[in-house]
Amino acid sequence: MQSTVRVLSIESMPIDCQEVLGLVAVSFCYSRSLVGDMLANIKNWTVGGELTGYTTLVDEAMEAAERKLIDKAEQMGAKAVIGIRFSTTQVTHGAAELILYGTAVR
Repeated sequence: MQSTVRVLSIESMPIDCQEVLGLVAVSFCYSRSLVGDMLANIKNWTVGGELTGYTTLVDEAMEAAERKLIDKAEQMGAKAVIGIRFSTTQVTHGAAELILYGTAVR
């Protein structure tokens, strides 16, 4: 089912929203396989360039985190989530956490 919750980077409320519901935040931990990490490191140390395996992994993690955020916002009764921010950290070698947060409004 297609969600009606809009995810926006703007700081102001859309014209059809009148109420601030509060912070909505999710986290998503992701990692590559040991072999994937080794191959990426070899490329990084030898020829450089984009590490496409990691790029794909981060893109997929961002999409999954956004789906989680939308689900959480829907449970709050939100029409939109504004002021969206992404943050990522290394949790342990080979794994990272993506945090997505914003303000739920309706």
